[in-house]
Amino acid sequence: MVKRLLLVVLAVLCLATQVVAQDAAAPTDAETTAPGPAEEVVLGPMQDVLQSVADLIAESSRRTIQPAIDAVAGSGLDTVPFVLETWQARDMWQRTSDGLFFKAVKSGDTYELTDFDTGEVVATVTKDEIDQIKPNSGIQGLIGSALVAFQLNDPDPAKRRAALASLERNASADLLAVLRASIETEEDPDIKARKERLEKLITITYGTDPANRIAAIEAVSGDLDVSVRGALNPLVATRIMAFDGDVPEDVNVARELRPGTEALSREDAYALTDGEPFLTDADLRNLLQANIVDGAVGGVPVSELSDPERRVAAFDALEAAGTVPPAATEEDVDAALDGMTFASVYAEPNAEVTEAARAALTAIETKVGLNQTLDLGLDALSLASIYFLAAIGLAITFGVMGVINMAHGEFIMMGAYTGYVVQQIVPNHTASILLAIPLAFAVTFAAGVAMERLVIRFLYNRPLETLLATFGISIALQQLAKNIFGTQARPLTSPDWLGGAWTLNDVVSISTVRIAIFVLALIFLAVFLFIMKRTRLGLETRAVTQNRGMASAMGINPERVNMLTFGLGSGIAGIAGVAIGLYAQVTSEIGQAYIVQSFMTVVVGGVGNIWGTLLGAGLIGILQKGIEWFNPSNTLAAQTYMIIFIIIFIQFRPRGIIALKGRAAGD
Repeated sequence: MVKRLLLVVLAVLCLATQVVAQDAAAPTDAETTAPGPAEEVVLGPMQDVLQSVADLIAESSRRTIQPAIDAVAGSGLDTVPFVLETWQARDMWQRTSDGLFFKAVKSGDTYELTDFDTGEVVATVTKDEIDQIKPNSGIQGLIGSALVAFQLNDPDPAKRRAALASLERNASADLLAVLRASIETEEDPDIKARKERLEKLITITYGTDPANRIAAIEAVSGDLDVSVRGALNPLVATRIMAFDGDVPEDVNVARELRPGTEALSREDAYALTDGEPFLTDADLRNLLQANIVDGAVGGVPVSELSDPERRVAAFDALEAAGTVPPAATEEDVDAALDGMTFASVYAEPNAEVTEAARAALTAIETKVGLNQTLDLGLDALSLASIYFLAAIGLAITFGVMGVINMAHGEFIMMGAYTGYVVQQIVPNHTASILLAIPLAFAVTFAAGVAMERLVIRFLYNRPLETLLATFGISIALQQLAKNIFGTQARPLTSPDWLGGAWTLNDVVSISTVRIAIFVLALIFLAVFLFIMKRTRLGLETRAVTQNRGMASAMGINPERVNMLTFGLGSGIAGIAGVAIGLYAQVTSEIGQAYIVQSFMTVVVGGVGNIWGTLLGAGLIGILQKGIEWFNPSNTLAAQTYMIIFIIIFIQFRPRGIIALKGRAAGD
């Protein structure tokens, strides 16, 4: 009974197992709608193109990649720019399971695959399931060149500009027609002008019609951009060639050359004949001497080697015996050069194109020379404004008051350090500079007043003692600055709006900070003239300068006038220090770099005359820049020559460019 019951249970269990197995094997509704692994994947047209060159893309070799790029770019599909941009940006990946290419974007720990044909995300995979395509910089450049043809007409102006930049770096003749076609539909005037200019440059280099090339050359004649010269220079480049007989008529010859001249030595001419290595007479003697055997060389006695013909015979014997390698002697060279014609030949075969390029380069060189002169003039004007700003205070203390203040440079230093201290407190550079200018005037004005009250007022009309006293004060102030700020240079940072440059073209440019200093110099010229001509202080200063006793009798306090005048000159020097510190390193010796030029500016211009100081600064600035232009590697020599010129100038015009007239001139 028990056995029968067990058999029934086992039968039921077997039947249940078979039913479960059949249910598990039956497909569900969801499974019948999903593609199975054996189902064929339908490729889009771009994916089909990529698969045709899949091996080349995966290899990523610059030597073999071009056919793959051409296949994608030449497919004519709308998705070409998308594929090339993805490929260039290293965002193209290949799925290892089926070899298909996608754009992959990382999303957390997985990657979303975007189909190149539909532009839709079609799968999400892990990094282990895909391989990144990594084009090197060379391949990226080739892709960029192919991409240019599509980007030139892109609706986005930024992409069109990027395409032009890429084309400027890697121009090719294949894109010339595309570039010309894009010009007609270009609506942005700036981009259109850039396209037209680039079209001319590419036409010059890669054009096939000489007339078009000449027209393009004439269109850019006088353009100072370096890219223009870069396109024209290869057209006039030459190389020396040798011809057996006369030069063929179809060769564009610059000039014929004669061997043995400075332009072409005999050795260089012989090297063009592809003959055996040349053996000079000295080399021949050394070679024969090294092969003397039993008093003879190649069967020729040593006593006969003084004869050139016998030396050649000895060498021929050594050469025939294989003792020495074959070489050409002087006689062999003469024989090889006989009947040969040597010429400097243009790399450009068309003579008319070459002539047009030469004329354009000549026009450019002339324009470059004129612009270099203008640039040199702007530099000289900028330097003159700096000297004038540094000397305008000295024009008051020395030119008007007659005080030789050797510490004037230290007032410039004090102004520069004042600007530095203000910038440490006020981080905003614009606000700090605007605050530093009046504060530097106040500090150096106070220092000048103190110096006049404590030292200078006891030394009027005693120039030697004044010079020695102020020189000592100069040394003391320098040491004091070193003790406070140290010997390390301190930066005085200019605001961002002064950090650029005004650029007229590729030759002429001047920094914004120098323009600001020039404007500041003009402002203080106007301020000085206003003070001296329109204020009571200026009237009293001129009165005391011309006749101290008469001014005192008229109720003017000469002591007070001298104090304020000296303080004014010192204060202006402080402002000059702030301006100079914007482009020069602030150190304790910053003022010493300008004290000599300041005195020369005042003396050359005419002592006591502000217009003379202005002209003196201009003369010294032009002179120094001119000398530096002739001798740019030695600025010390330029300063030496400048001082010599000033000494000679003073011999012929001791009172300066504008001499004082009237009673003050005789003091």
